Amino acid sequence: MSDPTTQSNYDRVITEHVEFDWKLDFGTRTIEGTATHHLIIKEDNINEVILDTNELTIKGVSIGGKAVPFDLKAKHKVMGSALHIPLPSGLVKGVKVQAQIRYETSPNSTALQWLDKEQTQGKQFPYLFSQCQPIYSRTLAPLQDTPSAKITYSAKVRSVLPVLLSAIRVSPPANGPAHDGKVIGQDEVTYSYNQPVPIPSYLIAIAAGNVHFRPFPQPEGKTWTSGIWTEPELMEAAYWEFSEDTTKFLAEEERIVTPYRFGVYDLLVLPPSFPYGGMENACLTFLTPTLLTGDRTLVDVVVHELTHSWFGNGVTHAEASHFWLNEGWTTYIERVLQQFLHSPAHRDFSYLIGNRALKESLEEYTDRPKYRRLVIDFEKGEDPDDAYSSIPYEKGANFLLYIERTLGGLDVFLPYTKDYVSTFIGKSIRTEDWKNHLYGFFRSQPDKIKALDSIDWNAWFYGEGLELPVKLDFDTTLATQAYALAERWDAARSTSDPSGLDFKETDLQGFDGNQTIVFLEKLQSYPSLPSDLISHLASLYGLSQTSNAEIRLRFYGVALVDPTSPVAKKYAVEAVDWVVGDDGSGVIKGRMKFCRPIFRSVYKVNEQLAIEKFLKAKDSFHPIARKLIEKDLKLA
Repeated sequence: MSDPTTQSNYDRVITEHVEFDWKLDFGTRTIEGTATHHLIIKEDNINEVILDTNELTIKGVSIGGKAVPFDLKAKHKVMGSALHIPLPSGLVKGVKVQAQIRYETSPNSTALQWLDKEQTQGKQFPYLFSQCQPIYSRTLAPLQDTPSAKITYSAKVRSVLPVLLSAIRVSPPANGPAHDGKVIGQDEVTYSYNQPVPIPSYLIAIAAGNVHFRPFPQPEGKTWTSGIWTEPELMEAAYWEFSEDTTKFLAEEERIVTPYRFGVYDLLVLPPSFPYGGMENACLTFLTPTLLTGDRTLVDVVVHELTHSWFGNGVTHAEASHFWLNEGWTTYIERVLQQFLHSPAHRDFSYLIGNRALKESLEEYTDRPKYRRLVIDFEKGEDPDDAYSSIPYEKGANFLLYIERTLGGLDVFLPYTKDYVSTFIGKSIRTEDWKNHLYGFFRSQPDKIKALDSIDWNAWFYGEGLELPVKLDFDTTLATQAYALAERWDAARSTSDPSGLDFKETDLQGFDGNQTIVFLEKLQSYPSLPSDLISHLASLYGLSQTSNAEIRLRFYGVALVDPTSPVAKKYAVEAVDWVVGDDGSGVIKGRMKFCRPIFRSVYKVNEQLAIEKFLKAKDSFHPIARKLIEKDLKLA
């Protein structure tokens, strides 16, 4: 079975290593240079190598230093244009060949967002960052753009702004003067990087801007290093938010799984148009600035991203149909860490929070139920982004928790987890590979095999219902107060004058951010509150003005649940203004977790408002977010 999202012939000739030589041009918003592929022939008499490209200008190709003709095929709307490069005749299995492609990216590359200086925190210099997952590295470079083909890479990048890559910096030193002591924004510096650990192409990443570095304290006995990169204006807030926990999380993960392999684990806080909470790029996790809440309540995103170093970056899904292996395992282990670092109640609390997002995602795919599956049989050329939701994360994590409980708990399942990672680290696998390994690990224990046989595998893998195949119970200790407060608000729906109710500003005082989120999510599970009660809720607790984006999103979920109500019409304007930066902040909420649900909800209240606001601000959103919002608003 081959990857349905690639046109490359990786099954016949495969890239082992790529050397990039790039020049960044902030004026034309392009990257120009070369990609030199070190190829390994996988079968005798192969006569061509086929690479994935999309919106690239191919300027020339050479094999072994000699120019050769090439054929750039017509563009497929999802997969792009296949680049066919002839190989010398008579090649036999195991032979190595070098192919160099000279090319230039498009200013409209889906993987790359070029920001004007006004869109940055400091507003002095432009900025560039990439997002290659799931299939957009082909808009950055000609590659075998499939997680089935892992590569090492090295790069030299010339730029007038400091450059970061998902690799280990060779020069200039990260802890030296910014931009090697040259004038930022004016002098060109060559940055050299090396990634010695094979990674899938979607983990190739670049960022360039006025970024500075501060190391985290080095844990005793650890050979890896860790630190934070960001614009100087955010450094103090970012360092405070992440310095206390990041290395502690990483050390604990090593204890319960296997040693960290990538040598460096740095964080980069990006400008607000970054479309995800985080992206697990090797050596350099990209993060949204919406995590900077000042109370460390959202650092679990870092736990999730660093966990990908084992589950995804280490053991990788072979193709999009098995994406849950990345995200389900990562979410599951992230929550195991919550138990070890905090308590079992904190672990269960995370599932309670996640199950609301799962419910909403399952409901979103009423017209496309196959995307509710864990294992999705994608057609050739189908866009995997159409299936992107909480389902592989939450349904996958619930499935693994169910297996853990079925087998007898963490004491049984964690030794298996270590063996799973040790067996498949560095490989790309499918769901059946994982399931066969699971059965193989317990083959000498008949009681465990019997337990595994009791699982309805097809229901979990291919079920398209709105409920999980098995209802799981969770410890609600940390949610009890939040649930009780929500019940009080629900019981008050018949009150004619909300101002006389026994609610106080201090009701949320003992809550952390996550408990407030659970309170609001519980409110969403009830029928819509009357408009005057929602207005009272907002003003009493300041929910529509909070700087915690997670809480604000949940409040708008409460306010907009009934699109016909007067309060929905009022808060639709406020919510969409918050997302597009028309709230006086001038800062968009580019993270798709926030912008997509808001646009969808506002669209139900006022189609014209949602479309007008989006069209006015759409160039500020990342190309991936822009594409998906256009689909949400029926514009594409």
